Amino acid sequence: MAESSRVPAGRVLALGGLSTFGPLSLDLYLPALPQLTGALRTTEALGQASMSVCMIGLAAGQLLVGPLTDRTGRRVPLLLGVALFALSAALCAVAPSIEVLLVLRLLTGLTGATGIVIARAMVRDLYSGDAAARVFSLLMIVSGAAPVLAPVIGSQLMHVTDWRGLFLALALIGAVLFAAALTQRETLPPERRHTGGFRATGRAVVTVARDRTFLVPTLVLSLICCAMFTYIAMGSYVLQEGYGLNAQAYGIVFAVNALGIVAAGRLSAALVRRLGPVRLLWAAVGVAVVGGAALVVGVFATDSVWAVLPPLFLVVSSVGIVLPNGTALALAGQGAVAGSASALLGLSQFAFGALVPPLVSTGGATAPAMAVTILAVALAGGIAALFLPRRRPSRS
Repeated sequence: MAESSRVPAGRVLALGGLSTFGPLSLDLYLPALPQLTGALRTTEALGQASMSVCMIGLAAGQLLVGPLTDRTGRRVPLLLGVALFALSAALCAVAPSIEVLLVLRLLTGLTGATGIVIARAMVRDLYSGDAAARVFSLLMIVSGAAPVLAPVIGSQLMHVTDWRGLFLALALIGAVLFAAALTQRETLPPERRHTGGFRATGRAVVTVARDRTFLVPTLVLSLICCAMFTYIAMGSYVLQEGYGLNAQAYGIVFAVNALGIVAAGRLSAALVRRLGPVRLLWAAVGVAVVGGAALVVGVFATDSVWAVLPPLFLVVSSVGIVLPNGTALALAGQGAVAGSASALLGLSQFAFGALVPPLVSTGGATAPAMAVTILAVALAGGIAALFLPRRRPSRS
């Protein structure tokens, strides 16, 4: 297991790219979400559900693929999953109805989960301790480019195409990521794989799920990511229909917020050796809570979009520190079952995001509903952070 501070740039780029399936699947077509809703003659709730079912797929797919890779290795499932992702994204472009699109979006999530869970498990195969936290931070810098570029590309493509063209673009990106997956060698040698069958795999999953050192950072990470997913799911309606931004302006706002994730990831990589992942996680959760509180005040005190944008930037940027350090802490003691642990982490992260925003927006995707939800889940993440271990992750 490598502990060197020097990480091959090619590995960071490839694994970072493979970690982008979540934001790519969710963000590229966000500027076209109102258009999609109208074109398929459906409701806002069902239009938003096209995101929710994808997140469900991203969550469930990780739970299926992660334990499997602990038995079979990482590379072959990775290649199959990425190829199927590109195919399912292409099929979304020709969906004739919202019902068919929802099924295909579920499939897109299930296959896209492969890249996320396996990239994370590969890092844990190769690194541990503070080195893992640093590598996850470097991956955040790379994968953070996806939410920066995706809505900008989507909003610009809307000058020449419609929402169907955006899904074709997503399929093309999937093909590029398949080429990146081909460059990765196997990181789990046969002697480290589980050979006890699915029953043994199930026991490993249960053991991970009962481990407090895994559960607490996973809960913190999932709640703060839920705040971001609430913004992603509702922001298109709130900022465009509520505050009057057009698709291009919305894409710029989204890109600026995503740049905050990239900058925070770079800061995390620079500070993790000095402060450790626990302190960084506490600080980032505090920023998210402050941002959520300021967002609620801004929404209820004024109708200006400028009272909303800075607090949203704080909340979203905090994810750039929460995600790599929470991941490193959660996986620190799970080296023997990294795939299963990575799967459970991903399941929790996307399950919160898939369930909370649709429930909140059943009465409409409004600014007050978005703001109050973001503050509530950020506060819950702050409470959970009080139970974080006060030591650095194990190097074993």
